[in-house]
Amino acid sequence: MTGARLATARRALAPLAAMSITLAGVGWAFPDGLTPWRSVGIVSGWAGTGLLVASLLLMVREARLAKLLGGLELSYRWHHRCGLLAYLLLLCHPLALALDGWAEAPPLAWQTLDPRAQSWPLWLGWGGLLLLMLGLTTTFAMQLPYRRWRSFHFVLGAGVVLGLTHVYVLLGNDRLLLTLLLLAMAALGWRLLASDLGLAAHPYRVTQVEARATGMIEAALAPCAAALAVSPGQFVLAAFGDGVHYRGCGEYHPFTVSGIDDQGRLRVSVKALGPCSRRIQTIEPGVLVQLEGPFGSFLDEVHAAPQLWVAGGIGITPFIAALRANRCRQPTTLIYLYRRDRHGGDAAFLDELCLLASQDQQLELVIDASDEGPPAVDRLLDEVSRLAERQVQMCGPAALLAALTPALRRRGVADGAIHFESFDFR
Repeated sequence: MTGARLATARRALAPLAAMSITLAGVGWAFPDGLTPWRSVGIVSGWAGTGLLVASLLLMVREARLAKLLGGLELSYRWHHRCGLLAYLLLLCHPLALALDGWAEAPPLAWQTLDPRAQSWPLWLGWGGLLLLMLGLTTTFAMQLPYRRWRSFHFVLGAGVVLGLTHVYVLLGNDRLLLTLLLLAMAALGWRLLASDLGLAAHPYRVTQVEARATGMIEAALAPCAAALAVSPGQFVLAAFGDGVHYRGCGEYHPFTVSGIDDQGRLRVSVKALGPCSRRIQTIEPGVLVQLEGPFGSFLDEVHAAPQLWVAGGIGITPFIAALRANRCRQPTTLIYLYRRDRHGGDAAFLDELCLLASQDQQLELVIDASDEGPPAVDRLLDEVSRLAERQVQMCGPAALLAALTPALRRRGVADGAIHFESFDFR
């Protein structure tokens, strides 16, 4: 199987896994001989339960699993979709049961929905539904501080466990129910202990810190034990600890690797985009760093066709890592877009990029600095020769990628030749 086909197959694994778990539950409990609304209530309850368990499994942050499922960002996207759809289905569950009671007698419908008339196993179900509502509400609050957002996000996991316990108590000791409950608890336990508390992380230490641009540093990291096997284009999740004069955030955040050497030492570039990344600007040598990963497959498939690389701001990091590792194997045009600051420049690695371009005949460097407003995407693309024949790799803010993608299509670049990485997920 070619690399492109393998990547496509992996991208389908996450939704297929979610569908398989959901269909297993629905198939096991598919109603027979019941009234229509009661059948809808049972099917929606089981479908929602299966999607919730799938959502928790997609939340597991483990490098090999993420690669199998098409990447961490894709797993997180399906985690969110499964959770939202599961909540809607589970909301239909009591409503459908109430409509079934309405057909017999309206007061019976109200008793179905009135928590005061329920036994404690049914209270577990209502509690799980309310926790899911609270967790999903905060999920959409993108301005919420990350640590608080993460805490509320775990409320969703508690809601899943309550909901599964509700079904388990009502239906008794069943292998499928027990399996789903154990899967949910294992996924939550792994995420909390291995990922968030760092029990599966690799220890590194900061050996050097350099200012690369206004509000951006590059930190050199040396492994304290076994080194991660990182490729250019990948990113790691890093939690910086405390130093003599530095206090870490105590949180894992994604940072693209900007340099890799033969001894397993890494370089990561951090731009001040939020409270934690602003604090990291004052990092000092000697600080211990916990790394998870590596994640991502950006730049894994650099084909024999001519390349067009487009970097916006901090999006230059995967490209500088690739150029530091090897010379270009085919004609490559790198368009580097950045904004000037009030001091006249804000381009990280600009001198090094110019030096690399002067030493590599296959590399053409195009630099575009803007003060305000969007970059002149059409003008820049019109200057690229043989554009329709190129494989395009883009990394930068979501707004830049949204402007570039249709402009490339208008110029005959096939969708399969456009690859991008954004850095806007939590």
